[in-house]
Amino acid sequence: MKSSRLVSILLLLQTRGRMTAAQLAEELQVSVRTVYRDVEALGAAGVPVYGDAGHAGGYRLLDGYRTRLTGLTAGEAEALFLAGAPGPAAQLGLGARLAAARLKVRAALPPELRAHADRISGRFHLDAPGWYTDAGEAPFLPAVADAVWNSRVLHVVYRRWRAPTDVERRLEPYGLVLKAGRWYVVAGPGPRTYRVDRILELTATEEEFTRPEGFGLAAYWAAYQRDFHDRLHRSEAVVRLAPGVALPGRAGEAARRTGRPDGGGWTRATVPIESVDHAHAEFLRLGTGVEVLAPAELRERIARTVTELAARYGNLRADGGD
Repeated sequence: MKSSRLVSILLLLQTRGRMTAAQLAEELQVSVRTVYRDVEALGAAGVPVYGDAGHAGGYRLLDGYRTRLTGLTAGEAEALFLAGAPGPAAQLGLGARLAAARLKVRAALPPELRAHADRISGRFHLDAPGWYTDAGEAPFLPAVADAVWNSRVLHVVYRRWRAPTDVERRLEPYGLVLKAGRWYVVAGPGPRTYRVDRILELTATEEEFTRPEGFGLAAYWAAYQRDFHDRLHRSEAVVRLAPGVALPGRAGEAARRTGRPDGGGWTRATVPIESVDHAHAEFLRLGTGVEVLAPAELRERIARTVTELAARYGNLRADGGD
């Protein structure tokens, strides 16, 4: 988005000093021609950016020019990382800080960029949870977030899925992740992943901990998701898909990877399934767009359901007259 690039160029020149158009283009992953246009737009917006020719040339800001991002507190600076998600920021107890930080950033922008920011906030709104997702209450989320910020140990009572359900745990909270409207805390030892809304009791301590060297929250979460899906989809099904029918998620990826023509425009593919029960419901949603070939248990179960539905609706049609 152009307004985002303009701000990026401004901040790059402010923090790094002189940069060539080629360097800016490489940093922003755009063409040099785009950088030329963006620099012209900055100049038109009143930003004193100048270009010097020659071997040691490049773009630079007028000596002494700084953007007016003054007065930010540490808490407000932290809230800026969640500036695109006011709902989650409020859940973490950062709502007021976020509002203050956004006002200061807006005031620091040149008029043209301020208009871009206002247009973006007026036309885009992020609402991550799905329509049918109950995000659940997480009353201890601010306390967990505080422990994450300050690297403090927590003692919790946590409700698991399997017996014994309610267990005591000592957590070293490394980070928080928001996934589909639910908050998860990644904590040591382990590390392991816990749903914040399943914490029944929480005691904050003054004991500090040290994160493992080299631990990265984003990398851990990506590996955790891959492992979760691998454990979830332990079985496979062989299916035929009608022309134009696409399966969702990992099944769709597998269908695109393993799919082979099977006559009449249909595609034969091997896809992962979570269980016969789950696959039975998912494949029925596609109606006549899919035919299950294997496993036999799943094919027979779908056939029984279809037969029962045909009999039921056939009886209704007969009872209804013409």
